[in-house]
Amino acid sequence: EAARRHSLFRLMRILITRPLPEGERTAAALRAKGHDVMLTPLMQVRAFPAELAGNWSAVIITSANALRVLTAAQLVPLLKLPLYAVGERSAEAGRIAGFRDVRSGQGDAAALIRLIAERYANESAPHLYLAGVDRAADIAGALAGKGIKVTTVEVYRTMTIGYPPELMTAIEQDRLGAVLHFSRRSADNFVIGAKSAGLAAKALALKQLCLSAQVAAPLTLAGAENVVIAPRPDEASLLALLPP
Repeated sequence: EAARRHSLFRLMRILITRPLPEGERTAAALRAKGHDVMLTPLMQVRAFPAELAGNWSAVIITSANALRVLTAAQLVPLLKLPLYAVGERSAEAGRIAGFRDVRSGQGDAAALIRLIAERYANESAPHLYLAGVDRAADIAGALAGKGIKVTTVEVYRTMTIGYPPELMTAIEQDRLGAVLHFSRRSADNFVIGAKSAGLAAKALALKQLCLSAQVAAPLTLAGAENVVIAPRPDEASLLALLPP
């Protein structure tokens, strides 16, 4: 039975809907392992005009996108500050951007909040949270409850994209075996797109592999039953749900 399931994953394509460039990186990793991948981003990341000048104690990010959208003029003055990143991927983006003091959480907002609270040194200046317009967690509110001042500045927006014709065809013709979901927003977009295309039953019947229970929530609410949640909220754990 295990061999049959493994061969099914090999025969059926794995759908990745996360935005670029993360989607390209994930697709390349899976193709290197012999998987057939369909990369169809359902979101685009757009820079949001923002003023970042100020006196800050540290920088907080919950997505690598928050750094990728910054201009050099915005980024360079921040590089001397400590950077708190939600997980290793965003921490890696921080190092690539030029931050020297990078402090990484364990992949979720609660762990990031604990990390910042543990390392807090009664700074007088607020922390700068580089955020998306749409946020799943209230980082600033949680830290305010711990006496830590945070200024939230929105620097990017994720724009939803509907199902393109090739994705509708793949679902209609049963060419997909599983979908990888990295964020609640992308799972929401997958469900909304499926309903708009009249393909909700088939799309939700696919195996839904999710980074966390929070990510899986829109799928289960929509009626998906074949939902699997990674044991840890990081990409390696999610990809480990697939056969090697």
